[in-house]
Amino acid sequence: MNSPNLDLSPLLSDKDQHDFNAHEQLGYPGEFPFTRGIHPNMYRSRLWTMRQYAGFGTAEESNRRYHFLLSQGTTGLSVAFDLPTQMGYDADHPLSEGEVGKVGVSISSLEDMETLLHGLPLERISTSMTINATASILLALYIAVAKKQGAEVRKLSGTVQNDILKEYIARGTYIYPPQYSMRIITDIFRYCAEHLPRWNTISISGYHIREAGATAVQEVAFTLSNAISYVQAALDAGLNVDRFAGQLSFFFNSHNNLFEEVAKFRAARRMWAHIMHERFSAQDPRSLMLRFHTQTAGSTLTAQQPDNNIVRTAYQALSAVLGGTQSLHTNAKDEALSLPTEEAARVALRTQQILAHETGVADVVDPLAGSYYVEYLTDQIEQQAWEYIHKIDSLGGSVHAIERGFMQAEIERAAYEYQCKLDDQQAIVVGVNRFIAEGEQRPALLRVDPEVGMRQAAKLAALRARRDNEKVQQTLVALEKGAAGHENLLPLILAAVETYATLGEISDAMRRVFGEQHEFRSAE
Repeated sequence: MNSPNLDLSPLLSDKDQHDFNAHEQLGYPGEFPFTRGIHPNMYRSRLWTMRQYAGFGTAEESNRRYHFLLSQGTTGLSVAFDLPTQMGYDADHPLSEGEVGKVGVSISSLEDMETLLHGLPLERISTSMTINATASILLALYIAVAKKQGAEVRKLSGTVQNDILKEYIARGTYIYPPQYSMRIITDIFRYCAEHLPRWNTISISGYHIREAGATAVQEVAFTLSNAISYVQAALDAGLNVDRFAGQLSFFFNSHNNLFEEVAKFRAARRMWAHIMHERFSAQDPRSLMLRFHTQTAGSTLTAQQPDNNIVRTAYQALSAVLGGTQSLHTNAKDEALSLPTEEAARVALRTQQILAHETGVADVVDPLAGSYYVEYLTDQIEQQAWEYIHKIDSLGGSVHAIERGFMQAEIERAAYEYQCKLDDQQAIVVGVNRFIAEGEQRPALLRVDPEVGMRQAAKLAALRARRDNEKVQQTLVALEKGAAGHENLLPLILAAVETYATLGEISDAMRRVFGEQHEFRSAE
């Protein structure tokens, strides 16, 4: 069985709730410490935003998928970008070969972004972009398209993931050394506070930390430690905490152990309220609210018996909703094998819609509150997460802990311990290490056209031939000069994308000033 990584009795009662104070630890929904949710009425007033993470091949193909998902009832878009886009390389760069359009959509220029967002009402929909090292460029591209559509920029709503610290910990799509990455992030905070008040400037992500093998406790602790570092960096840059903190958002994984996941979300919300109130003296209630998007756990999906993934995803989605998420993506059954087909994406979306409209879980705020088990788990996760945060503080904060390899080593240890449990069948994955079916048939899979890279390179060559290259160079020189100084980089990046400077050219302008980060060493 897959039990929480906590010591448990087979039966819990009020005797296990030592010093439990319902008024202080729970309160009411919409009130400090927000354990029971950030809104008084939660889903009775408004359901969570239903997103389906999508993007593949060319901008034209991805645009068709977005229109399809909106026609099926999604209430927000979620954009996946390919690896070259994430790493700051154009589609025609030698390092992009073989990767263009594979794990997301290929975006090299404003022309691509115009195609990607064609016919989408940007003032009326919320768009989440899973992008980190190049988040400033993709945000600028989004703003430029909105302006060309005639949209009012201040009305735009959405999110850029923009969480570079978790890239150093768990994922690897970083470009610049930490201090320069943090500068770009705080520039985004400052720019959006003034120009895009409805935009989430960062989605501080535990999702990828959990996907790398972390426990639920580590996911909470490392995510909140990273968040502390972002807030401190913004304060060090001269920003007022209540001016930017309300635009911070979080991104969590929803894994297999239903009650542990519910407790994890509740504990994280309570901890963040105390961090912002006591550590950073935030006064605005919105600054204290942990608002989060959830994605069901990709690492739990199996290539074997893929229909089982529909069931896994449904239970994980239930955990997220019982835990009070603001936004949810449900994985498709075939994602252990390929990018999702339209049919698989539709079933994943229908999973959310059935949950919202047929099960009754949205009728009551925090329906598991007061459960001996859930409150015990919530307290235990919080206590153990605080221990990690204090340890990271003693190392000098997240950046220094990452540079020493502390968090990476802790995740590696947890992943190894779980693999040993799988090998010994102490942990069961249905269809993988028990209840195996012989002679399975592979489902129909979505394949990305292998010629997409050549087509994208040809489009880029045509763009460079017809744009005003003198103007492009002027904006790139201005950006390089700004990077070497102290200007906010967002207006300079926006000016560059509007001349049709490419993502790779803009990234290279900053590479020339900031340099590139290479792998961190392991903990000693």
